[in-house]
Amino acid sequence: MAIVAVAVIRVIVYLKREWRGRPSGDGRVGHRARAPTGRPVADRRVPTERASMRLWLRLLVAIWLPVMIVVGVFAWVAVERERARLATDLERRAFLLSEGLREAVEPLLVEGGAAAARLERAVRKFQGVARDVAVFDRYAGLLVATPSIAPAVRDSPRFVAEAMTAGAVRAGFSQLSGRELYHYAVPLTQDDRPAGALVVFLDADEIGRQRAELVRVNVWRSLALGTALSLIILLVVRWSVLRPLRRMAEWASQIRTGRSVPPPPLSDNGIFASLTIEMTGLARNLARAQAAMEEEARLRLESETVWTEERLKQFTRARFGERAVVVVSNREPFSHVWRGRRIEVQTPASGVVTAMDPVMRACGGVWVAHGSGDADRAVVDERDSLGVPPHDPRYTLRRVWLTPEEEAGYYYGFANEGLWPLCHIVHARPTFRAEDWEQYVAVNEKFAQAVLSHCANGEAPAVLIQDYHFALLPRLLKERRPDARIALFWHIPWPNPEAIGICPWQVEILHGMLGADLLGFHTQFHCNNFLDTVDRVVEARIDWEHFSVSRGNHVTDVKPFPISVAPHFVDEPPETSRGQLLEGLGLSVEFLGVGVERIDYTKGLPERFDALARLFERWPEYRERLTFVQLAAPSRSRIPRYRAVEDEMERQVSAINQRFQTRTWRPILLLKAHHNHADIWPFYRWADFCMVTSLHDGMNLVAKEFVSVREDDDDGVLILSRFTGASRELREALQVNPYDIEGMAEAVHRALSMPLAERRTRMARLRATVREHNIYRWAGLLMGELSRAPLEAAPPAR
Repeated sequence: MAIVAVAVIRVIVYLKREWRGRPSGDGRVGHRARAPTGRPVADRRVPTERASMRLWLRLLVAIWLPVMIVVGVFAWVAVERERARLATDLERRAFLLSEGLREAVEPLLVEGGAAAARLERAVRKFQGVARDVAVFDRYAGLLVATPSIAPAVRDSPRFVAEAMTAGAVRAGFSQLSGRELYHYAVPLTQDDRPAGALVVFLDADEIGRQRAELVRVNVWRSLALGTALSLIILLVVRWSVLRPLRRMAEWASQIRTGRSVPPPPLSDNGIFASLTIEMTGLARNLARAQAAMEEEARLRLESETVWTEERLKQFTRARFGERAVVVVSNREPFSHVWRGRRIEVQTPASGVVTAMDPVMRACGGVWVAHGSGDADRAVVDERDSLGVPPHDPRYTLRRVWLTPEEEAGYYYGFANEGLWPLCHIVHARPTFRAEDWEQYVAVNEKFAQAVLSHCANGEAPAVLIQDYHFALLPRLLKERRPDARIALFWHIPWPNPEAIGICPWQVEILHGMLGADLLGFHTQFHCNNFLDTVDRVVEARIDWEHFSVSRGNHVTDVKPFPISVAPHFVDEPPETSRGQLLEGLGLSVEFLGVGVERIDYTKGLPERFDALARLFERWPEYRERLTFVQLAAPSRSRIPRYRAVEDEMERQVSAINQRFQTRTWRPILLLKAHHNHADIWPFYRWADFCMVTSLHDGMNLVAKEFVSVREDDDDGVLILSRFTGASRELREALQVNPYDIEGMAEAVHRALSMPLAERRTRMARLRATVREHNIYRWAGLLMGELSRAPLEAAPPAR
């Protein structure tokens, strides 16, 4: 009991302290802040403390009331069960006594007065400490009784007459002489006629005492249980709720003052997972806004005109207002896949995703894409949409579902066995099948319906269509929404008119593309090829001075927009040192080279590996000092040409390793998997050189990603194919012909032997180019051109 009393006292003291509040900043409880004038300022803690006290009181009531009700019900049930048990025990004892006494009393009662003395001796013989006996005649008059009960039964209790009248036992509890007794009245008979009654009385006070003891025990038990629960819950609430909330409040206060601090560690992240995500997102937005303001201020001071995320956001808002911005691509920016019973988010290996995701984060809007992940359907709403990025939603991803037949014909067939090799000069024969074309047309129509559904309630939406998968989409949209401003950006090269003439549906493709208001390519050379193709194939008027195509009343501008990357490849890069990276790979080398590609026959991977083998032949001093790491993401493995290049690459790497490797060193490390940006960042950061040796590429953003990461040291060498669009901007790279194996080997040797000063000078110029011509500038120029397109009338409402 003392423990319970101490616990109650502690609860009261704790609540009293909570009511009065904690000491103020100067250590004095109840101290009131004063304004600079000396006048007291209202204590802002008072409403909080009163609310806290009301919370504690509600919490205690919520604890004690159910405890008292539950314990009371169980106590009542226990008392009643104990009473029934004791009553049963008394009845059994009374029955045994009455049966034994009845055999002695009943014959004496028949004999009458002569046996009175013997009857009295028999009754007294059965007398005990807690039992009494009384015998009554046929008229319910008392004949004999034990002395302690005799005065109370002289007037013949009612249950005696009832037992004799009914000829059956009458038992129960009664109050006689201020005592609670249990009576057991047995009728006595002679020749089946009532002859009297025998009553056994047992002391029933024990039942009352045990009932009282049970009540007392349960009362104390309820007090102890309530107190223990109160203490436990108070401690749990204080440590698991109030303490984390107080930490988060302090963290929010620090964030509000402009400090960039990580969120506090929480003891139970499950309870506060949603709050943590929201608060972290809020902090990230505040930090992003602050960084944007600081960057803008710095750029103004330095009189620079570098495009930033905030500048693009404000520019887009100024040009398009609240009109919807819709991006359409085949590849989605985030896919969801099952990993056992858990859903994992993946960032696909795609230049379109690398380029467009920062733009959408800045501008917001809707991104319409093919839902290709096997868990994609499990996370979307009823409109097949969800907010992305997952932990910091800044735009909407609308997924379009394709059947296996549609995906096989539209994507693997016409787009990647037909248009892809057609547009790349890699000596791979394009394949065109009528059934693939039918699926291509059907999927373009399906995407058109998805875009139109999102733009149904908006005026003059801006639609940015990405790449060769949707050559027909601009015309489909323009015919139904002539008020829409539509841009199509072609991410791959555009071949000369003779090459494009191979496609049986070149006219339909050109008609579809010319439905756009703005058509963008990476380079002016590709624009010229497109205009030459239109000039030869389509009846249209070409304005070579302004680089536009007029068909009827519609004008399509054809402009170069060299695409780029965000200034920061990863917002929060991993803290991985060079030593940790090498240790994780099981390497101990002086030089590290890296390549990052999808497995594709246009990327020049076999030629690259041949060049590395030639390097180790000509300059054997780099053996056991250099390892080249190839990050290769499997891609389009259903297409035989892609499977062939994957098999060839694996055989080639195996052969080179077997030829040059030692017990502790391998020249080439092939990591074949899908890697997200955070995985790739340490390789870019610590590689001594990066090889981009595409046989033909529209731009190739890997080169710009590598450059953007090297801001800390301005070190590293970029070896870049001259057949990429990036080579026209990144002139400080070591440019190579990927078909020239000897030339590439010499470029790697030059990169490894280049003086530090030259490396840093080259990288600083490369970084300046990528920083100035970043993705926000690309998007700003494209959106600016699109905003100048004539605004046609909207279709009449139906």
